[in-house]
Amino acid sequence: MINFKINGIPVEAQKGETILQVARRNGMYIPTMCYLAKATPNASCRMCIVEAQGVDGFILSCNTPPTEGAEFKTDSDALYTERQNIMKLYNVNHPLQCGVCDKSGECDLQNKTLEFDVAEQTFATKDQKRKAKKWGVLSYDPGLCIMCEKCTAVCNEVVGSEALYIKPGGYKSVIDNHYSSCIQCGECISVCPVGAMASTDFKYKANAWELQKVPSACAHCSSACNLEYEVKNGAVYRVTNEDDHDSLCGGGRFGYDFDNRVASKDAKAFENVVDSFKEAKSIRFSSMITNEEAYLLQELKKEHGYKLINDEAKAFQEFLKAYTTSSGETLYSGDLERVQKSDYAVTLGCSISNDNPMVRFALAQAVNRNKAYVGMMHPIEESSIQNIVTQHFKHEVGSEEGLIAMLCNYFVNDEGKTLYKSFFDSLDSGYISGESSIGEEEFELLKTKMIRKKSPVIILGADLYSHPQAKNIAKMAGMLNRYSDFEVVMIPSDTNTLGVSLICDLDDEEISPSIGYNAEGDITLSSLGNGTLDMPALNQQEGTFTTVNKEVVPLNAALAYNGYELSDIANELGIKCENAIDFTSELPKTKGFNGSEFDSLQNYYTNSGEQVRGYKLKVKSKKPTKPSVDEISEIKEYNGSVVYSCNTISQFNLFTDKTSQIIDKALLNGSQQFADVAKIHSGDDVTFTIDGKTFTRKFHLNKKLKGTIAFNPDFDSVQKSALYRYQQVKVERV
Repeated sequence: MINFKINGIPVEAQKGETILQVARRNGMYIPTMCYLAKATPNASCRMCIVEAQGVDGFILSCNTPPTEGAEFKTDSDALYTERQNIMKLYNVNHPLQCGVCDKSGECDLQNKTLEFDVAEQTFATKDQKRKAKKWGVLSYDPGLCIMCEKCTAVCNEVVGSEALYIKPGGYKSVIDNHYSSCIQCGECISVCPVGAMASTDFKYKANAWELQKVPSACAHCSSACNLEYEVKNGAVYRVTNEDDHDSLCGGGRFGYDFDNRVASKDAKAFENVVDSFKEAKSIRFSSMITNEEAYLLQELKKEHGYKLINDEAKAFQEFLKAYTTSSGETLYSGDLERVQKSDYAVTLGCSISNDNPMVRFALAQAVNRNKAYVGMMHPIEESSIQNIVTQHFKHEVGSEEGLIAMLCNYFVNDEGKTLYKSFFDSLDSGYISGESSIGEEEFELLKTKMIRKKSPVIILGADLYSHPQAKNIAKMAGMLNRYSDFEVVMIPSDTNTLGVSLICDLDDEEISPSIGYNAEGDITLSSLGNGTLDMPALNQQEGTFTTVNKEVVPLNAALAYNGYELSDIANELGIKCENAIDFTSELPKTKGFNGSEFDSLQNYYTNSGEQVRGYKLKVKSKKPTKPSVDEISEIKEYNGSVVYSCNTISQFNLFTDKTSQIIDKALLNGSQQFADVAKIHSGDDVTFTIDGKTFTRKFHLNKKLKGTIAFNPDFDSVQKSALYRYQQVKVERV
């Protein structure tokens, strides 16, 4: 620890901390314009200057670490005058259009112009004609831009797209966009301190002070990111977030208008549905529900003996159970914060950008902050993350079991090797390398790259949970967690898959008649407005999610809902409650929940940027059972046309598909090689069958893709399948 003083007050800094970080942590104000806590300081604004005792001139607090015994002043007449002059320079020819600017009322330039009493403009320069631009969901007005570089910093360091850059020209400089690299996440809009970067859809719709902020959680993937719905006249106008420390993907930022607008309660339909529940044998449901709804379903099962069917959550539940037998822990050990702080990462079984964009963001930060090595094991090379991934290990479809066995062979310590001796003795490295197309020299490279690395993680995804050898893969993942330096992170395949898998006793076999809750059934309860009885969407409910970070986080209702809810049905069937959140404190403590009431769950940030949100599940340690990892099964060949169930970025489910700004269509997305094998052309309508379900898609030729695997999205399906995500199919033109 480094001891020094700010404004005469003794403070401490950890190694690597800056003066600004220490000041913020201790509640001391230093103004900034360009500083962004989640990115590297670029020192372009110079507003954060401070005085140091015994030093002539000013010091930048944003990128200067303190020394032992130093003394700093954050405010003085000289500092005020310097900051005032900086603001005058910022205001040179800045358009006086606050009355129609989207940023008015929440603009840093506006606020600091007032703070430093810039009542007149003493500088002037010839104004430059700079053309406004529109890049999809993003609009850019260079006339309002102050070149603070926040947008380029977040695009490069946090998102990892490197789409935005400075087009130099002195006073004529502007921000430009490599549009083909832009993932339309809107992070640049979020961090822009003025109105230069703006949402194309939101422009000129509302003033900041007219909007009511409702803190909640994103409902689209298992990160359940912190956000605020901004509401006016009974509708969500936009979504914002705490941009200095937090991030959102495009699905979270622009996919907000998925509410179910029901005019009134349909008493007759409700009565019929209750009668159907009395006859039903099964309830099929998706993981797009809250923990409290999952608890209600489990209570209904106890009371009435229903079979609870959720295929993708069941697969994840079984994977976790098998993992526990070898790891000795009820949950995986890592989280996204751990990924951010890692200096070595391997991914297996996941499409990084599409399955959970926050994993991509975390890896981008690890690369930029820690110079992390990232090895991606996947049959498809993703061009959109080539600047994040250090090395792509392209393997054959179906070989994931063999690959994780090879990782165990190279990274499990001597204790683990002794304990699992029979397994390692049976391992045929030559066969696995030959059949997977990843040679032993590449595993040697992986091992070499880990030398002197201190924080390695392995990230596992949904390709593994539905793999034919999923349980054996899970056991090996547990082995890696317990007997190697890796921490394991698992990406749950849907919004609340982890919560559902912990709360519900899920079944394999559906018995008719069945109820479908945002899923297929003889009778359907739907938040999409197309069922037997309407249900509220997740932006119309109170409750909690369990995230990829193993956190239980609150969501609040942004919009009113006038129909019936699951709690109303449960009341009629003997499960007495006023609201679903009555059960927040009843979530099973045996699975790590802590019994907190819903209204006691906190959601805020400290001055230093620490997020205080909900609570972490308690990971319980168990003694591993007797080692029982099986020998590696024969690796099946996938020849001909293969489709991969994977969505485009920002599209997650029918709810994002319902929103107005996310416009990606459900296309079969493949390479020229795939088209040649399938004998189809770009623009053709094609059909293929998977597990008895027939898909009809328009084929899109993607020149960036290679190989004979095509992406087949599932966001237009009401529920995720438990099938292995790669399937060999016969593709025919309609």
